[in-house]
Amino acid sequence: MQPEITFYHAPNTRSTGVRTLLEELGAPHRMQVLNMKAGAHRQAPYLAVNPMGKVPAIRHGDALVTEQAAVYLYLADLFPEAGLAPPTGDPLRGPYLRWMVFYGSCFEPAVIDRALEREPGPRAMSAYGEFDAVLAQVIGALKPGPYILGERFSAADVLWGSALSWTTGFKLIPEDPAIMAYVARFRERPAVRRVAEADARLAAEHEAAAAG
Repeated sequence: MQPEITFYHAPNTRSTGVRTLLEELGAPHRMQVLNMKAGAHRQAPYLAVNPMGKVPAIRHGDALVTEQAAVYLYLADLFPEAGLAPPTGDPLRGPYLRWMVFYGSCFEPAVIDRALEREPGPRAMSAYGEFDAVLAQVIGALKPGPYILGERFSAADVLWGSALSWTTGFKLIPEDPAIMAYVARFRERPAVRRVAEADARLAAEHEAAAAG
């Protein structure tokens, strides 16, 4: 029997994608909800889990995993029967790992720099190069469709579907046709819809608690 997974979550954050992944995996877990409106992520109990005060995080037995991509990789490998992570030796394993890491190392820094209207660092120091080149890589990967690995849906699609949903929703990146078609397919998945509805209820409860 596997040890219990404890999942630290706050609605409308990066951990929503992990909640979706757990749903897609059919992974039994215990969810520990943090009301970030009330500052629960900055209080001692959670800082003992993640000193950065960020979600998502998971505990699995003696393992503590923080950082978004690491959590995705850990969970998808933990439940190989779900087929959401190409195994070692599969030709898709390399592209899968590439896109899991590309999000945090290139895409998000580029989007943040563009949103804050600041220039990337000198080429030799920049983690991503420049915004347009990063976006072109993403669009190029999505155009063949339907998923980032082609015909195979994977945990990478949960990461990128979630990320592209909020970055297009907040107008942080252009609404390219390939991106919007991909986001629409992602949002139609039953697990995505269930989590969106559950997180909306949870966010409303947190708002009410903070206001009261």
